[in-house]
Parts: sequence; structure tokens; C-alpha cells
Amino acid sequence: MRIGVVTFPGSLDDRDAARAVRLAGGEAVALWHGDADLHKVDAVILPGGFSYGDYLRCGAISRFAPVMGEVVAAANGGLPVLGICNGFQILCESHLLPGALTRNEKLHFVCRDQKLRIEDNTSAWTSSYASGQEIIVPLKNGEGCFVADEKTLDELEGEGRVIARYLDVNPNGSLRDIAGIRNTRGNVVGLMPHPEHAVEQLTGPTTDGLGFFTSILTAMVNA
Repeated sequence: MRIGVVTFPGSLDDRDAARAVRLAGGEAVALWHGDADLHKVDAVILPGGFSYGDYLRCGAISRFAPVMGEVVAAANGGLPVLGICNGFQILCESHLLPGALTRNEKLHFVCRDQKLRIEDNTSAWTSSYASGQEIIVPLKNGEGCFVADEKTLDELEGEGRVIARYLDVNPNGSLRDIAGIRNTRGNVVGLMPHPEHAVEQLTGPTTDGLGFFTSILTAMVNA
């Protein structure tokens, strides 16, 4: 299974995401921001980092990258897409997911191992988890506060589209402790914490993040 990992100017975690794909048993395919071609991949990951220096707003310039025209069209057609941290911001700026990510509540960059609860395991990226399962993965962001109007928040809650929620502490002020959401179809997921940094015991606090990457491989086999 071929999983594309996009590199933008300023991406930091593209290699980590590619490694996570390989550890899960998939083939990682490098995709370049300036190349309007997805090279026949089966899914796409938008990794964390500071794409285009986070100028204007986080992800606001990335949404106009040539590759994103292809990603948006393919996602609307059902292609699985995972946006991690900066990738989540790009998905919101591209209107593949609702809401926005703004400056952390206390205006400080946060870096910590974060406990999450998986709220929805029906998406293409979370099926390896049990609903309600608690996991620990790293979190590192300065603009990780998820915000949306009350109507949108109620829709996300009512439709079961909150895929993960912060536990014990809300690190950035995200409304309703939301750490990640999905689209209605379940193929597009945005997550602020970094599962790619928790895929092997040697380098991560846990291996709890690997399920995001095994989930997509299972989803493609069963498609």
C-alpha cells in the first residue's frame, strides 16, 4: 500500500511520518509541494512542521501549493488524508475540515507527552483503536487551539466526528478538549498531537501512535 507524505518548505516531520508508514507495513512515497501529481498513492499524509514559515497564518499559504489542488480533489473523491499538527491546520485552511487552529491559550509553545481518548474509531485512520481507548503521544505546537462556532461544534459532537480528545489537561485551550476531528465521510482526519513520534519504544514514550498508520492499511485492504 502506497502512502504519500507531502513535504512543504518548512516541514519537520515528513521523515518521521514516512518511517511510521514503513513500520506499519506500508510503502512511503515522497510527494513534493510543487508537484501537482499524487503519483497514484492510496492515501496521503500532510506532516507537521512550519510550512512556508507559518507566514500569514499556519497553513494559509500551503493550501495554494500545486500538490494541494490534487489532494483536495482526491479527498473529495474519497482518498484517505491525514493531517498532523501543521497538516491539520492545512486541512482547515483548505476547507477539507471545519474550524481553525489558533494561538495556544497562554500564548506559549507546548511540548509534552499528551494523554488522549479515542472518541471515534470508524474513520479510515482510527479503526485499529477501541472506542474510548486512552493513548499517550507527543504534542508540540504553538497554534494548536481548535476553535469553531457553536453550531459547528455541536455538529461535530452530534455526528461523532470528534476522533480524539485531550485528557487530564487541555494543553492549548482547544474548545471542548478537541484534539482531532474527521469529515463526514471519515476519510479525512486532522490531529494536533503527533502519532508518528510514538511508533516504537526506542524513540517514543509509547507505541500508541502506530494505530493511526495500521488503521489506514487495514482500511485499504478492506476497501
